[in-house]
Amino acid sequence: MTDLPATLDPGLDRAIRDACAALRADNEALIARLVRHPSTLGNEASCLTEMEAVYREIGLEPRRVPVDVAALHDHPGFSPPLIGYPAARFPVVAQHRPRDAAGRSLMLQGHVDVVPEGAADLWATPPFEPSIRNGRMYGRGAADMKAGIACTVTAFRALRLAGVQPAAEVQMAAVIEEECTGNGALAVMQALGKPDACLIPEPGPGYPALYTAEVGVVWAWVTVTGRPVHVREMHTGVNAIEAAGLIAAAFKPYEERMNAGERRHPAFRADNHPINVNLGTIEGGEWNSSVPTRARIGLRVGVMPGHSCREVAREIEAVVAQAAADPRLKGTTVTTEFKGFMADGCVFPPTQAISRMVSDAHRAVTGEDLRHYAAPGLTDGRFYVLYQGTEATCYGPDSDSIHGIDESVGLDSVADVTAALALTIAAWCGVERT
Repeated sequence: MTDLPATLDPGLDRAIRDACAALRADNEALIARLVRHPSTLGNEASCLTEMEAVYREIGLEPRRVPVDVAALHDHPGFSPPLIGYPAARFPVVAQHRPRDAAGRSLMLQGHVDVVPEGAADLWATPPFEPSIRNGRMYGRGAADMKAGIACTVTAFRALRLAGVQPAAEVQMAAVIEEECTGNGALAVMQALGKPDACLIPEPGPGYPALYTAEVGVVWAWVTVTGRPVHVREMHTGVNAIEAAGLIAAAFKPYEERMNAGERRHPAFRADNHPINVNLGTIEGGEWNSSVPTRARIGLRVGVMPGHSCREVAREIEAVVAQAAADPRLKGTTVTTEFKGFMADGCVFPPTQAISRMVSDAHRAVTGEDLRHYAAPGLTDGRFYVLYQGTEATCYGPDSDSIHGIDESVGLDSVADVTAALALTIAAWCGVERT
Protein backbone atom coordinates (compact mmCIF):
# COMPACT_ATOMS: atom_id res chain seq x y z
CA MET A 1 0.00 0.00 0.00
CA THR A 2 1.28 3.45 -0.89
CA ASP A 3 1.99 5.87 1.98
CA LEU A 4 -1.16 7.05 3.72
CA PRO A 5 -2.10 10.67 4.30
CA ALA A 6 -1.05 11.79 7.75
CA THR A 7 -3.34 10.77 10.65
CA LEU A 8 -5.13 7.90 8.82
CA ASP A 9 -4.66 4.37 10.13
CA PRO A 10 -4.44 1.52 7.61
CA GLY A 11 -7.80 0.00 8.52
CA LEU A 12 -9.69 3.24 8.02
CA ASP A 13 -7.78 3.98 4.82
CA ARG A 14 -8.80 0.60 3.39
CA ALA A 15 -12.41 0.99 4.48
CA ILE A 16 -12.66 4.41 2.82
CA ARG A 17 -11.13 3.18 -0.44
CA ASP A 18 -13.42 0.15 -0.49
CA ALA A 19 -16.44 2.38 0.07
CA CYS A 20 -15.42 4.63 -2.83
CA ALA A 21 -15.04 1.60 -5.07
CA ALA A 22 -18.46 0.31 -4.03
CA LEU A 23 -20.00 3.66 -4.95
CA ARG A 24 -18.33 4.00 -8.35
CA ALA A 25 -21.45 3.22 -10.39
CA ASP A 26 -23.52 5.61 -8.26
CA ASN A 27 -20.87 8.29 -8.74
CA GLU A 28 -20.98 7.97 -12.52
CA ALA A 29 -24.77 8.00 -12.46
CA LEU A 30 -24.67 11.26 -10.50
CA ILE A 31 -22.42 12.89 -13.08
CA ALA A 32 -24.84 11.88 -15.82
CA ARG A 33 -27.77 13.11 -13.75
CA LEU A 34 -26.17 16.56 -13.50
CA VAL A 35 -25.04 16.73 -17.13
CA ARG A 36 -28.64 16.29 -18.27
CA HIS A 37 -29.41 19.76 -16.98
CA PRO A 38 -28.47 22.35 -19.67
CA SER A 39 -27.37 24.80 -17.00
CA THR A 40 -26.02 27.62 -19.15
CA LEU A 41 -26.15 31.21 -17.91
CA GLY A 42 -29.69 31.98 -16.72
CA ASN A 43 -30.77 28.33 -16.98
CA GLU A 44 -29.23 26.94 -13.80
CA ALA A 45 -32.47 26.60 -11.81
CA SER A 46 -33.20 22.92 -12.49
CA CYS A 47 -29.63 21.85 -11.73
CA LEU A 48 -29.65 23.82 -8.48
CA THR A 49 -32.90 22.11 -7.49
CA GLU A 50 -31.22 18.80 -8.33
CA MET A 51 -28.35 19.72 -6.02
CA GLU A 52 -30.79 20.35 -3.19
CA ALA A 53 -32.00 16.78 -3.64
CA VAL A 54 -28.43 15.47 -3.86
CA TYR A 55 -27.44 17.09 -0.57
CA ARG A 56 -30.53 15.71 1.13
CA GLU A 57 -29.64 12.24 -0.15
CA ILE A 58 -26.35 12.36 1.77
CA GLY A 59 -28.05 13.48 4.96
CA LEU A 60 -27.49 17.24 4.75
CA GLU A 61 -30.09 20.00 4.83
CA PRO A 62 -29.66 22.39 1.90
CA ARG A 63 -30.49 26.06 1.85
CA ARG A 64 -30.23 28.87 -0.66
CA VAL A 65 -27.87 31.85 -0.41
CA PRO A 66 -29.16 35.05 -2.03
CA VAL A 67 -26.93 36.87 -4.51
CA ASP A 68 -27.64 40.43 -3.38
CA VAL A 69 -26.05 42.88 -5.81
CA ALA A 70 -26.53 45.83 -3.46
CA ALA A 71 -24.78 43.99 -0.63
CA LEU A 72 -21.92 42.73 -2.82
CA HIS A 73 -21.45 45.72 -5.11
CA ASP A 74 -18.63 47.40 -3.16
CA HIS A 75 -16.72 44.19 -2.45
CA PRO A 76 -13.38 44.15 -4.35
CA GLY A 77 -14.20 40.67 -5.69
CA PHE A 78 -17.55 41.66 -7.19
CA SER A 79 -17.96 41.56 -10.97
CA PRO A 80 -20.62 43.52 -12.91
CA PRO A 81 -23.34 40.93 -13.69
CA LEU A 82 -24.64 40.09 -17.13
CA ILE A 83 -28.16 39.21 -15.93
CA GLY A 84 -30.19 39.45 -12.73
CA TYR A 85 -30.44 37.11 -9.76
CA PRO A 86 -33.95 35.75 -9.20
CA ALA A 87 -34.34 33.34 -6.29
CA ALA A 88 -34.35 30.30 -8.60
CA ARG A 89 -30.69 31.08 -9.41
CA PHE A 90 -29.49 31.37 -5.82
CA PRO A 91 -26.59 29.02 -4.94
CA VAL A 92 -27.26 25.97 -2.80
CA VAL A 93 -25.25 25.27 0.35
CA ALA A 94 -25.29 22.47 2.91
CA GLN A 95 -23.26 22.07 6.07
CA HIS A 96 -22.16 19.00 7.99
CA ARG A 97 -21.60 19.62 11.68
CA PRO A 98 -19.95 16.94 13.83
CA ARG A 99 -21.05 15.89 17.29
CA ASP A 100 -17.76 17.10 18.76
CA ALA A 101 -15.73 19.46 16.58
CA ALA A 102 -12.12 18.31 16.79
CA GLY A 103 -10.58 18.74 13.33
CA ARG A 104 -10.15 21.43 10.71
CA SER A 105 -13.13 22.71 8.74
CA LEU A 106 -13.31 22.44 4.96
CA MET A 107 -15.29 24.01 2.12
CA LEU A 108 -16.02 21.76 -0.88
CA GLN A 109 -17.38 23.94 -3.64
CA GLY A 110 -18.31 23.44 -7.28
CA HIS A 111 -20.15 25.37 -9.98
CA VAL A 112 -23.20 24.04 -11.79
CA ASP A 113 -23.12 26.60 -14.60
CA VAL A 114 -21.71 25.50 -17.94
CA VAL A 115 -20.66 27.37 -21.06
CA PRO A 116 -22.83 27.16 -24.19
CA GLU A 117 -22.48 23.94 -26.17
CA GLY A 118 -21.53 25.71 -29.40
CA ALA A 119 -22.53 23.99 -32.62
CA ALA A 120 -24.48 20.99 -31.28
CA ASP A 121 -24.39 19.30 -34.69
CA LEU A 122 -20.61 18.90 -34.34
CA TRP A 123 -20.93 16.75 -31.22
CA ALA A 124 -20.72 12.99 -31.70
CA THR A 125 -23.65 12.68 -29.28
CA PRO A 126 -26.01 15.43 -28.07
CA PRO A 127 -24.19 17.66 -25.57
CA PHE A 128 -26.74 17.31 -22.77
CA GLU A 129 -27.29 13.58 -23.22
CA PRO A 130 -24.33 12.02 -21.37
CA SER A 131 -22.60 9.26 -23.28
CA ILE A 132 -19.86 6.85 -22.19
CA ARG A 133 -17.30 5.82 -24.80
CA ASN A 134 -13.91 4.19 -24.21
CA GLY A 135 -13.96 4.90 -20.49
CA ARG A 136 -14.89 8.56 -20.81
CA MET A 137 -18.16 10.36 -20.17
CA TYR A 138 -19.06 12.94 -22.80
CA GLY A 139 -21.35 15.92 -22.33
CA ARG A 140 -21.25 19.64 -21.78
CA GLY A 141 -20.18 20.18 -18.18
CA ALA A 142 -19.15 16.56 -17.66
CA ALA A 143 -15.60 17.66 -16.89
CA ASP A 144 -16.13 21.35 -16.15
CA MET A 145 -17.20 20.68 -13.50
CA LYS A 146 -20.09 18.36 -12.72
CA ALA A 147 -17.75 15.39 -12.33
CA GLY A 148 -15.92 17.31 -9.62
CA ILE A 149 -19.16 18.04 -7.79
CA ALA A 150 -20.06 14.35 -7.95
CA CYS A 151 -16.61 13.43 -6.61
CA THR A 152 -17.10 15.56 -3.49
CA VAL A 153 -20.61 14.23 -2.84
CA THR A 154 -19.52 10.62 -3.29
CA ALA A 155 -16.40 11.12 -1.18
CA PHE A 156 -18.53 12.42 1.68
CA ARG A 157 -20.96 9.55 1.21
CA ALA A 158 -18.09 7.04 1.22
CA LEU A 159 -16.97 8.15 4.66
CA ARG A 160 -20.43 7.40 6.00
CA LEU A 161 -20.39 4.01 4.27
CA ALA A 162 -17.04 3.33 5.99
CA GLY A 163 -18.67 4.06 9.35
CA VAL A 164 -17.23 7.51 10.01
CA GLN A 165 -18.00 11.16 9.40
CA PRO A 166 -15.86 14.31 9.46
CA ALA A 167 -14.98 15.55 12.93
CA ALA A 168 -15.16 19.16 11.77
CA GLU A 169 -17.59 21.31 9.85
CA VAL A 170 -17.77 20.57 6.13
CA GLN A 171 -19.34 23.24 3.96
CA MET A 172 -20.64 22.12 0.58
CA ALA A 173 -21.79 24.56 -2.09
CA ALA A 174 -23.13 24.44 -5.63
CA VAL A 175 -22.68 27.91 -7.09
CA ILE A 176 -23.47 29.83 -10.27
CA GLU A 177 -21.55 32.12 -12.62
CA GLU A 178 -18.08 30.69 -12.13
CA GLU A 179 -17.86 30.99 -15.90
CA CYS A 180 -18.63 34.72 -16.08
CA THR A 181 -18.49 36.60 -12.74
CA GLY A 182 -17.94 34.38 -9.71
CA ASN A 183 -20.64 36.32 -7.86
CA GLY A 184 -22.30 33.09 -6.71
CA ALA A 185 -19.15 31.99 -4.90
CA LEU A 186 -18.63 35.48 -3.48
CA ALA A 187 -22.14 35.45 -2.02
CA VAL A 188 -21.56 32.02 -0.48
CA MET A 189 -18.22 33.03 1.02
CA GLN A 190 -19.81 36.10 2.58
CA ALA A 191 -22.75 34.10 3.96
CA LEU A 192 -20.88 31.23 5.61
CA GLY A 193 -18.27 31.12 8.34
CA LYS A 194 -14.61 31.07 7.38
CA PRO A 195 -13.37 27.49 6.81
CA ASP A 196 -9.83 26.37 7.51
CA ALA A 197 -9.43 25.49 3.83
CA CYS A 198 -11.32 25.47 0.56
CA LEU A 199 -10.98 22.69 -1.99
CA ILE A 200 -12.57 23.06 -5.42
CA PRO A 201 -12.53 19.98 -7.70
CA GLU A 202 -11.94 21.81 -10.98
CA PRO A 203 -10.71 19.51 -13.76
CA GLY A 204 -7.09 19.07 -14.59
CA PRO A 205 -5.75 20.02 -18.06
CA GLY A 206 -5.85 16.52 -19.57
CA TYR A 207 -4.56 14.97 -16.35
CA PRO A 208 -5.37 15.26 -12.63
CA ALA A 209 -3.54 18.32 -11.35
CA LEU A 210 -2.98 20.48 -8.30
CA TYR A 211 -3.55 24.14 -9.15
CA THR A 212 -0.68 26.35 -8.00
CA ALA A 213 -1.74 29.67 -9.57
CA GLU A 214 -4.30 31.20 -11.86
CA VAL A 215 -4.59 34.35 -13.94
CA GLY A 216 -7.33 36.91 -13.47
CA VAL A 217 -9.79 37.90 -16.18
CA VAL A 218 -11.53 41.06 -17.38
CA TRP A 219 -14.49 40.98 -19.74
CA ALA A 220 -14.78 44.09 -21.91
CA TRP A 221 -17.44 45.03 -24.44
CA VAL A 222 -16.60 47.51 -27.20
CA THR A 223 -19.38 49.06 -29.25
CA VAL A 224 -18.63 50.86 -32.51
CA THR A 225 -21.22 53.10 -34.16
CA GLY A 226 -20.37 53.92 -37.75
CA ARG A 227 -22.19 55.72 -40.54
CA PRO A 228 -24.63 53.59 -42.57
CA VAL A 229 -25.15 54.12 -46.28
CA HIS A 230 -26.19 52.03 -49.26
CA VAL A 231 -23.31 49.90 -50.51
CA ARG A 232 -23.30 51.81 -53.77
CA GLU A 233 -21.93 54.77 -51.76
CA MET A 234 -20.01 52.69 -49.22
CA HIS A 235 -16.92 54.86 -49.62
CA THR A 236 -18.87 57.69 -47.98
CA GLY A 237 -19.89 55.64 -44.94
CA VAL A 238 -18.07 53.96 -42.10
CA ASN A 239 -18.46 50.20 -41.73
CA ALA A 240 -18.91 49.48 -38.00
CA ILE A 241 -18.04 45.78 -38.36
CA GLU A 242 -14.78 46.53 -40.14
CA ALA A 243 -14.00 49.20 -37.53
CA ALA A 244 -14.63 46.72 -34.72
CA GLY A 245 -12.24 44.31 -36.42
CA LEU A 246 -9.50 46.95 -36.41
CA ILE A 247 -10.02 47.50 -32.69
CA ALA A 248 -9.89 43.77 -31.98
CA ALA A 249 -6.65 43.51 -33.96
CA ALA A 250 -5.08 46.20 -31.76
CA PHE A 251 -5.13 43.77 -28.84
CA LYS A 252 -2.60 41.40 -30.43
CA PRO A 253 0.40 43.68 -29.72
CA TYR A 254 -1.05 44.31 -26.25
CA GLU A 255 -1.24 40.55 -25.63
CA GLU A 256 2.43 40.17 -26.53
CA ARG A 257 3.41 42.95 -24.12
CA MET A 258 1.45 41.35 -21.30
CA ASN A 259 3.40 38.08 -21.75
CA ALA A 260 6.81 39.75 -21.65
CA GLY A 261 9.24 38.05 -19.31
CA GLU A 262 9.64 41.04 -17.00
CA ARG A 263 5.88 41.14 -16.43
CA ARG A 264 5.42 37.42 -15.85
CA HIS A 265 4.72 36.20 -12.33
CA PRO A 266 7.21 33.57 -11.03
CA ALA A 267 4.37 31.02 -10.84
CA PHE A 268 4.20 31.19 -14.66
CA ARG A 269 7.92 31.17 -15.37
CA ALA A 270 7.57 27.91 -17.33
CA ASP A 271 4.72 29.27 -19.47
CA ASN A 272 5.68 31.69 -22.24
CA HIS A 273 2.10 32.75 -22.96
CA PRO A 274 -0.17 32.63 -19.89
CA ILE A 275 -2.05 35.83 -20.76
CA ASN A 276 -4.56 35.47 -23.58
CA VAL A 277 -6.86 37.99 -25.21
CA ASN A 278 -9.85 36.29 -26.79
CA LEU A 279 -12.31 37.87 -29.21
CA GLY A 280 -15.25 35.85 -27.95
CA THR A 281 -18.33 37.42 -29.50
CA ILE A 282 -19.24 39.80 -32.29
CA GLU A 283 -22.64 41.10 -33.28
CA GLY A 284 -23.65 43.82 -35.67
CA GLY A 285 -25.06 44.93 -38.96
CA GLU A 286 -28.60 45.07 -40.23
CA TRP A 287 -28.67 44.16 -43.92
CA ASN A 288 -26.30 42.68 -46.48
CA SER A 289 -26.79 45.66 -48.77
CA SER A 290 -26.30 48.31 -46.08
CA VAL A 291 -23.07 49.49 -44.55
CA PRO A 292 -23.60 48.41 -40.92
CA THR A 293 -24.44 51.03 -38.33
CA ARG A 294 -23.24 49.33 -35.20
CA ALA A 295 -21.05 46.42 -34.09
CA ARG A 296 -20.28 45.10 -30.62
CA ILE A 297 -17.40 42.82 -29.71
CA GLY A 298 -16.82 40.95 -26.46
CA LEU A 299 -13.25 40.45 -25.25
CA ARG A 300 -11.79 38.23 -22.55
CA VAL A 301 -8.48 39.65 -21.33
CA GLY A 302 -6.17 37.80 -18.96
CA VAL A 303 -4.65 39.43 -15.87
CA MET A 304 -1.24 38.41 -14.56
CA PRO A 305 -1.12 37.73 -10.79
CA GLY A 306 0.39 40.75 -9.08
CA HIS A 307 -1.43 43.14 -11.40
CA SER A 308 -4.85 44.58 -10.65
CA CYS A 309 -7.81 43.75 -12.86
CA ARG A 310 -8.76 47.41 -12.61
CA GLU A 311 -5.32 48.37 -13.90
CA VAL A 312 -5.94 46.04 -16.84
CA ALA A 313 -9.37 47.63 -17.41
CA ARG A 314 -7.63 51.01 -17.77
CA GLU A 315 -5.14 49.45 -20.19
CA ILE A 316 -8.04 48.06 -22.24
CA GLU A 317 -9.59 51.51 -22.43
CA ALA A 318 -6.26 52.93 -23.58
CA VAL A 319 -5.86 50.30 -26.32
CA VAL A 320 -9.40 51.01 -27.55
CA ALA A 321 -8.85 54.77 -27.50
CA GLN A 322 -5.62 54.48 -29.46
CA ALA A 323 -7.23 52.20 -32.04
CA ALA A 324 -10.25 54.50 -32.34
CA ALA A 325 -7.89 57.35 -33.29
CA ASP A 326 -6.95 55.49 -36.49
CA PRO A 327 -7.92 57.70 -39.48
CA ARG A 328 -9.84 54.76 -40.93
CA LEU A 329 -12.25 55.05 -37.99
CA LYS A 330 -12.90 58.77 -38.45
CA GLY A 331 -16.57 59.47 -37.92
CA THR A 332 -17.19 56.50 -35.61
CA THR A 333 -18.25 56.58 -31.98
CA VAL A 334 -16.54 53.98 -29.81
CA THR A 335 -17.58 53.06 -26.27
CA THR A 336 -16.17 50.52 -23.81
CA GLU A 337 -18.03 48.93 -20.91
CA PHE A 338 -17.20 46.20 -18.43
CA LYS A 339 -19.68 43.46 -17.60
CA GLY A 340 -18.79 40.00 -16.46
CA PHE A 341 -15.40 39.15 -15.00
CA MET A 342 -13.49 41.81 -13.14
CA ALA A 343 -11.21 39.35 -11.40
CA ASP A 344 -7.68 39.30 -10.07
CA GLY A 345 -5.32 36.36 -10.37
CA CYS A 346 -3.86 34.57 -7.37
CA VAL A 347 -1.44 31.91 -6.19
CA PHE A 348 -2.17 28.59 -4.45
CA PRO A 349 1.18 27.63 -2.89
CA PRO A 350 1.81 23.88 -3.23
CA THR A 351 3.52 24.00 0.17
CA GLN A 352 0.36 25.05 2.04
CA ALA A 353 -1.19 22.42 4.29
CA ILE A 354 -4.28 21.63 2.19
CA SER A 355 -2.21 21.27 -0.98
CA ARG A 356 0.25 18.94 0.70
CA MET A 357 -2.58 16.82 2.04
CA VAL A 358 -4.25 16.56 -1.37
CA SER A 359 -0.90 15.59 -2.92
CA ASP A 360 -0.36 12.92 -0.27
CA ALA A 361 -3.84 11.49 -0.83
CA HIS A 362 -3.41 11.43 -4.62
CA ARG A 363 -0.09 9.62 -4.25
CA ALA A 364 -1.66 7.14 -1.84
CA VAL A 365 -4.43 6.31 -4.32
CA THR A 366 -2.51 6.34 -7.60
CA GLY A 367 1.09 5.69 -6.60
CA GLU A 368 2.08 8.77 -8.63
CA ASP A 369 3.10 12.30 -7.74
CA LEU A 370 0.42 14.88 -8.41
CA ARG A 371 1.43 17.24 -11.20
CA HIS A 372 1.30 20.99 -10.63
CA TYR A 373 -0.66 23.34 -12.86
CA ALA A 374 -0.43 27.12 -13.17
CA ALA A 375 -3.73 27.83 -14.92
CA PRO A 376 -4.11 30.44 -17.68
CA GLY A 377 -7.79 30.50 -16.67
CA LEU A 378 -9.41 31.29 -13.34
CA THR A 379 -11.58 29.61 -10.71
CA ASP A 380 -13.66 30.59 -7.70
CA GLY A 381 -10.74 29.66 -5.46
CA ARG A 382 -9.45 33.22 -5.74
CA PHE A 383 -12.13 34.57 -3.40
CA TYR A 384 -10.94 32.50 -0.44
CA VAL A 385 -7.29 33.38 -0.97
CA LEU A 386 -7.58 37.08 -1.80
CA TYR A 387 -10.46 38.19 0.38
CA GLN A 388 -10.63 35.75 3.27
CA GLY A 389 -7.03 34.66 3.81
CA THR A 390 -8.07 31.02 3.58
CA GLU A 391 -5.93 28.26 2.13
CA ALA A 392 -7.47 27.13 -1.15
CA THR A 393 -6.61 25.07 -4.17
CA CYS A 394 -8.22 23.10 -6.98
CA TYR A 395 -7.84 19.41 -7.71
CA GLY A 396 -10.08 17.37 -9.96
CA PRO A 397 -10.21 14.62 -12.59
CA ASP A 398 -8.72 14.76 -16.05
CA SER A 399 -10.57 16.58 -18.79
CA ASP A 400 -10.66 16.90 -22.54
CA SER A 401 -12.18 19.66 -24.70
CA ILE A 402 -13.75 21.72 -21.93
CA HIS A 403 -15.48 24.74 -23.52
CA GLY A 404 -15.11 22.90 -26.83
CA ILE A 405 -16.81 20.14 -28.79
CA ASP A 406 -17.18 16.65 -27.26
CA GLU A 407 -16.13 17.66 -23.75
CA SER A 408 -15.32 14.59 -21.66
CA VAL A 409 -13.97 13.34 -18.36
CA GLY A 410 -12.07 10.10 -17.69
CA LEU A 411 -14.03 7.77 -15.42
CA ASP A 412 -10.97 6.02 -14.00
CA SER A 413 -9.66 9.45 -13.09
CA VAL A 414 -13.01 10.29 -11.47
CA ALA A 415 -12.70 7.17 -9.33
CA ASP A 416 -9.14 8.05 -8.29
CA VAL A 417 -10.01 11.66 -7.45
CA THR A 418 -13.07 10.58 -5.45
CA ALA A 419 -10.94 8.27 -3.31
CA ALA A 420 -8.26 10.94 -2.88
CA LEU A 421 -10.87 13.49 -1.84
CA ALA A 422 -12.38 11.07 0.67
CA LEU A 423 -8.95 10.45 2.21
CA THR A 424 -8.26 14.19 2.22
CA ILE A 425 -11.52 14.97 4.01
CA ALA A 426 -10.81 12.27 6.60
CA ALA A 427 -7.24 13.38 7.21
CA TRP A 428 -7.97 17.13 7.17
CA CYS A 429 -11.12 17.12 9.26
CA GLY A 430 -10.45 14.07 11.37
CA VAL A 431 -13.23 11.54 11.82
CA GLU A 432 -15.73 10.38 14.39
CA ARG A 433 -17.82 7.26 14.33
CA THR A 434 -21.29 7.58 12.87
